[in-house]
Order: sequence, then structure tokens, then C-alpha cells
Amino acid sequence: MDWGKVNYIFFTLMSLTTTAGFLYEPNIIALFVAAGVNLISTILKLGVKNLLSAELLASSFVADLHLIPAFLVFVFTENLKLAMALVIGAIVANLFSIALVLIESAKNKEKDEF
Repeated sequence: MDWGKVNYIFFTLMSLTTTAGFLYEPNIIALFVAAGVNLISTILKLGVKNLLSAELLASSFVADLHLIPAFLVFVFTENLKLAMALVIGAIVANLFSIALVLIESAKNKEKDEF
């Protein structure tokens, strides 16, 4: 088992679930945790060398560039509607990232069978 892959997939899923948790309970702590976990996920993806690593890293950057401004908007302007719109964008980016992980896993399984 590749523990590096387990770690970055874990943090990718954790980022998605904590971000979705903010939509359920919109508070500043939930958004801070979601942004923090997503930043950890991005850092872990920097060392990944696989078929879709560039796409995985790009989708993680997109989520970062939604969650960090959402946090700043929520803290400084208290505009919950705009913060939630940015969080939804981060969720879409994280779902795309999960889809890429699934595609890559399927490709690796195909390669291992031959």
C-alpha cells in the first residue's frame, strides 16, 4: 500500500467534507478548518508524481483560491451569501479532484492487470 497516496487522498476527501460541513453550519471556525485542511491537501499534492498530478494540483489551487477569499470575506465583511458562493466553487473543485483520483486509480488498476 502506498501511504503517500493514502495521505493525499485522505486530505482531499477531508477537504471536501469539511467544506460541505460549512454549508451545513456556516460559521467562521468551520470555514477556517476547511481552508486549513485544503491547504494541507495542496501541500501534499506538491510531491505527487502520477498520471494526473498537474490536474490534481490545479484543482487544489482552485479550491484554495475559493476558500481563502471566502474566509476573508466572511471575517471582514460578514457577507455570508458571498462566502457561501465561494465555498460552493471550492466544493466543485474538490469534487473534480475526487473524480480525477478515481480516474487515475482506474487507470493504474488497468495497467496492473496487464
